[in-house]
Amino acid sequence: MSGRENQRRRTRKALLEAAAKLTREGRKPSLEEVAEAALVSRATAYRYFPSIEALLVEASLDVAMPEPGDLYQGMPADPVARLERLDAALDTLLEANEPQFRMMLANSMAQALEGESSPRRQNRRTPLIEAALEGGDFTPAARAKLSRALAVLIGTEAMVVFKDVLQLDAAEARAVKRWAIRALVDAARG
Repeated sequence: MSGRENQRRRTRKALLEAAAKLTREGRKPSLEEVAEAALVSRATAYRYFPSIEALLVEASLDVAMPEPGDLYQGMPADPVARLERLDAALDTLLEANEPQFRMMLANSMAQALEGESSPRRQNRRTPLIEAALEGGDFTPAARAKLSRALAVLIGTEAMVVFKDVLQLDAAEARAVKRWAIRALVDAARG
């Protein structure tokens, strides 16, 4: 990842953190207030988020994401068990906040259609997946490929495919994901 891409991710994360902080203080901030708190210009804030509503939705979801240390605390280094816990935790979060996650996805798709080059979404799942894989017996190349494959299977986009495209209920979707998690881990070990 280039230095410029890293800077974009840091700027986006700073905007999310500033919005969450201002909201925790009991305020409904404007995009300008969030930009000021994040130490960026108003124009920069608008490049990352088309509206204050889009920013506040994503900031609330960003805060709700589990931390790897909390999620895997006391668990053995079994990647399948850890990934199943991650999937269950994200399923619970998605179920409780489905409209917000769909709105976040819609906003990122709208930005892509407008040709925005800045990161459209914060990559929250990869650190959780990589922490789940710690201690697994994978080569570095297999681990990287496994992490990327799992990112397709776990999260908002997978929820949309299971619900809208495949029209599976939650139990069926969970069973398919658990099977795929095991198959991918086994293939990466292979």
